[in-house]
Amino acid sequence: MTAGQEFDLAALQRALRAEVDGEVRFDAGSRGAYATDGSNYRHVPLGVVVPRTVEAGAAAVGVCSRFAAPVLSRGGGTSLGGQCTNEAVVIDWTKYCHRLVSVDPQGRTCVVEPGIVLDELNRQLAQHGLKFGPKPSTHSHCALGGMIGNNSCGASAQAYGKTADNIRRLEVLTYEGARFWAGPTGEDEYARIVTDGGPRAMIYQGLRDITGRHLAEIRRGYPKIPRRVSGYNLDSLLPENGFDVARALVGSEGTLVTVLRAELELVEVPAAEALLVLGFDDIYQAADAVPDLLEHSRPTQLEAIDGRMAQLMREEHAYLDSLESLPEGDSWLLVQFTGDTKQEADAQAYELLRALGRDEDDPKVALSDDPAREQEMLKAREAGLGVTARPPDGSETWEGWEDSAVAPEKLGAYLRDLERLFDRYGYQQASLYGHFGQGCVHTRIPFELREGKGIEAFRAFLFDAADLVASYGGSLSGEHGDGQARGELLPRMFGQTLVDAMGEVKALFDPGNRMNPGKVIHPHRVDADLRLGAAWRPEPKQTHFAYPDDGNDFGQAVLRCVGIGNCRTHQGGVMCPSYRATGEEEHSTRGRARLLFEMLGGHDDSPVTGGWRSTEVRDALDLCLACKGCKSDCPVGVDMATYKAEFLAHHYQGRLRPPAHYAMGWLPLWAHLTRTLAAPGLANAVLHAPALGRMGKMLAGIDPRRAAPLFAADSFQESWHRAAKPQPDPGDPRTVVLWPDTFTNQFHPHVADAAVRVLEDAGFHVAVPAGPVCCGLTWISTGQLTTARRVLERTTRVLQPWLEAGTPIIGLEPSCTAVFRTDAPDLLAGDQDITRLASQTRTFAEHLVNHAPDSWQPPRTSRAATVQTHCHQHAVLGTGPDRELMRRAGLEANVLDEGCCGLAGNFGFERGHYDLSRAIAEQGVLPAVRDTAPGAFVLADGFSCRTQIGQATTGRQALHLAEALALALDGPPPADHPEKAIPRPQPRPAAARLLTAGVAGTLTGLATAAVLATHRHRARRR
Repeated sequence: MTAGQEFDLAALQRALRAEVDGEVRFDAGSRGAYATDGSNYRHVPLGVVVPRTVEAGAAAVGVCSRFAAPVLSRGGGTSLGGQCTNEAVVIDWTKYCHRLVSVDPQGRTCVVEPGIVLDELNRQLAQHGLKFGPKPSTHSHCALGGMIGNNSCGASAQAYGKTADNIRRLEVLTYEGARFWAGPTGEDEYARIVTDGGPRAMIYQGLRDITGRHLAEIRRGYPKIPRRVSGYNLDSLLPENGFDVARALVGSEGTLVTVLRAELELVEVPAAEALLVLGFDDIYQAADAVPDLLEHSRPTQLEAIDGRMAQLMREEHAYLDSLESLPEGDSWLLVQFTGDTKQEADAQAYELLRALGRDEDDPKVALSDDPAREQEMLKAREAGLGVTARPPDGSETWEGWEDSAVAPEKLGAYLRDLERLFDRYGYQQASLYGHFGQGCVHTRIPFELREGKGIEAFRAFLFDAADLVASYGGSLSGEHGDGQARGELLPRMFGQTLVDAMGEVKALFDPGNRMNPGKVIHPHRVDADLRLGAAWRPEPKQTHFAYPDDGNDFGQAVLRCVGIGNCRTHQGGVMCPSYRATGEEEHSTRGRARLLFEMLGGHDDSPVTGGWRSTEVRDALDLCLACKGCKSDCPVGVDMATYKAEFLAHHYQGRLRPPAHYAMGWLPLWAHLTRTLAAPGLANAVLHAPALGRMGKMLAGIDPRRAAPLFAADSFQESWHRAAKPQPDPGDPRTVVLWPDTFTNQFHPHVADAAVRVLEDAGFHVAVPAGPVCCGLTWISTGQLTTARRVLERTTRVLQPWLEAGTPIIGLEPSCTAVFRTDAPDLLAGDQDITRLASQTRTFAEHLVNHAPDSWQPPRTSRAATVQTHCHQHAVLGTGPDRELMRRAGLEANVLDEGCCGLAGNFGFERGHYDLSRAIAEQGVLPAVRDTAPGAFVLADGFSCRTQIGQATTGRQALHLAEALALALDGPPPADHPEKAIPRPQPRPAAARLLTAGVAGTLTGLATAAVLATHRHRARRR
């Protein structure tokens, strides 16, 4: 516990549970998930409270005050200065307290609760043509409460200012219970507050006294630059600034008050945008050009990207289209203009070019008139933190001096001096980018935070950097705030007198130092409480997967998560479906990574114990769908599906597993045995018989509401080999192997039949393995990795002739194809046959688009299609070839961006997952399917996606792309519900009822016989 902290923790927990309408969590898992934010720091919280209402949150503060327990209000938890980690009771506002309370379109204001996410707020405001102006790069998941606490900015601050500049009023609560709305305070209002008396009057009088005694220091000591975020906003209390208490509290990082509601000032959504990109030889020349640009224009954004960031993007294969759109140069300025029309926005760009003596034909100039392309380029700049956090060379970079700011006219000189400081400390290849139009510089530095000398250098560098930026009249922070990262440095910027004045303000609001203690004022040392640190000693872990991109180190793989929080988004992409449905930090990719970090055992105070046997980690991973969305959507490439499989392998080693691991994990074996016994019809009848089916599901760990997939009467392999087609020569360049994955082969063989027709139409000769083969997917997803290895080794033996000949392997099921591409090489690192298999595996669309004869054209369908992309295809395989194949076939494809379907292989079948599985599907996929026109296709290459759509109340059955193309070979598909032309296994209720009746009759007969035998036995005894 923090210094002076003495109270009964158990009694505090009981009081919170009794008095707060919310979720009160003092368990090890919750505490581990909230132990870090996006910074270098780590504090294990006392507990977590998730209030269901704002009033409940206020009640939680009241209970903590009664016990003298520290309090930390938390939004998205993305703080880079350590503001959102503390040994305190964490109040997470984001799950429930996220209402837009009211909107005044005429007055351009709205009132919000602290947990509302910025993008969601702006989505709701869009109907009024309004938005909240500041837009940090975390806009998809940052909460307004966090933005207020941090005084967030973002690229749009060039036009709209910081969060403080857009706050009308705040409803706040002090630790000692004073609750009031704060805002600008004129003389009459001030007199009324003083007359009313009470705690609020004392606070206002104290604030006026403090500012009155320090007027000259405040006016002189606060930098007059666009991006001063460090320190408390005492300048907002100056008479000339309206004694604005609300704006003074913005950026106080939860150290003074709890924000309950906020009244925001809004701006109009611009009608049109234009983006001008200017190239320069280096980032210093780009910085030198900023004052001239600002003199001749008024851009809404003026952002910078340097050559190092562009290099990292290329190495990480990220934003390649945006990079190709950049003009010549090794650093770039992105200058955005807005207007009421496109012509007006473009005119501002042309006017600036004329003022600079440049034009569109200059190879160092690019002017975009494509809004989608402009947004992609700006997203590339927003991705800077993730791109630079974990470079492909395996080095680590860290925050700590990631957002200093100076006046724009001094930016070039400051950057050169900063680079010299990097050189002095040996910090090479730090990317420099950011909001150059306001003099704010972002960077991540390769500090060594695992050993003593490196940490000493880290501390010394920060003090030297603070002196450097202060010498330029700049700010330690131009966006991310102080927290623990810069609190100790504030005297270097403001001088001790002003810092003491801030301390007086802290004592006025929070005399007991219980509000987020150790941050900003009376701060902990910048080199204390590090997430790693010299004492960090994680336990080495022997693993099944190789983790080649992480130095063959599971711990290093876990450390990929730097807390950016993109896994907490609510729309777009795939990551993270379980968070989107639950709103739980513990069920986000970040929360799980935090628990795995705690599991490594590097800190003595870790709440997570037991290593691989940890129940906290198991429970958090239980709701991970293993969708692999994070592998592509996470900016640093966290692959939670792989980490889950690894954990499950060790957690259940030598122990009994959940029933579903045997039922679903061994599905390929059970399916093969069903065929061997020639009993697919019997299996279907048993699985769908009312009583027997329920009993079987109960024993297998399957949710009773989930219908079992139906076996096809004949598998694809059975039909293929019964036809006795000649096996083509593996060395023939036209030969392809069609991979008979379990799902296609056993349940939807028509998908493979259709693929054969299309491949042969394109001139290819199709080969099919003769015996049972498998990619091992179901064993991998359930963590049965030793078995998965054996399965894959057997598969490569079966495929040996084709692997040696270099024959393409065509995958139809995306999840199985993705195994060959990524999981198999990681699981059997160094196996040459597996390496060949990975390189020879192609998707159906990849092969037809990239390798079919130039003369071949796919059959024309001329039909609309709603397309659900399988998560593993999204994450590993990509959708470019599929989109191109559909375009060539005349399919007007609406490729959904609605996230995961929710079934995710075995996940949606397992007992306890059904409700979450359907909730995920209902967030976007199923509504989109229901909205599909009757004559349009519903396409889903993934068996899970087709199953979820078919079992939901959509009235539609999804097809594989191969089936849609094969239909077109026979002419136009049916005009209404084209899937009707596709054969699918159908349930036979009569057979199931007959089987149930037969079993019931047999059991009745046995029971009757037993009763009669008993009676006869008793009669003989008499």
